[in-house]
Amino acid sequence: MRLGLAITILSGLIFFTACNDPAADTTKARTGEAAQVASPAPAQGQKYVITPQNSKIEFIGSKVTGKHNGSFKDFSGQVDYAGTPENSRVNITIKTDSIETDTPDLTKHLKTADFFDVAKFPEASFVSTAIKAGGENGASHTVTGNLTMHGVTKAITFPATINVTPDAATVESSFSINRKDFGINYAGAADNLIRDNVVLTLHVRATK
Repeated sequence: MRLGLAITILSGLIFFTACNDPAADTTKARTGEAAQVASPAPAQGQKYVITPQNSKIEFIGSKVTGKHNGSFKDFSGQVDYAGTPENSRVNITIKTDSIETDTPDLTKHLKTADFFDVAKFPEASFVSTAIKAGGENGASHTVTGNLTMHGVTKAITFPATINVTPDAATVESSFSINRKDFGINYAGAADNLIRDNVVLTLHVRATK
């Protein structure tokens, strides 16, 4: 009797863990129509360069039975700092073929037309359009910008903690986006559906 009860409890714990949605406790980015990008970038101030050597772009995707961690290994960008974060701009371009996950077969699948279709859409990009003081969950700022992915451009708004020193500009942020907003609609197996929301985590330490 005790053994049966223990097995039942253990099975329930395993099921709960497997089904846990990593996006459930993460701020969901607000998504809307793409905004016009002011041009040119701020002429005055400092430029901080974003590279894979000083920054990370990571994600977590999940399905009914569990989750997978991934990241992009090839990207470049710049923070145009104009005295305050609110007057500044950030842009990042990502090579989608550089995607890497914890499972080699999944990495290959994500590159196909079911997901990122890297042959047709070799780049994704983000350009900020507004940075405002204050943000959710203790973040120092709220960032809005145009995210282009899978050939679709949408405005997204998310919280971020931003700090700028003479040597570096740092941005820390974690939020979720709905992949279907960007035309990535592959559902997965009928008995193991892929969740729509994907968690993105940014660790940026741009340097001069």
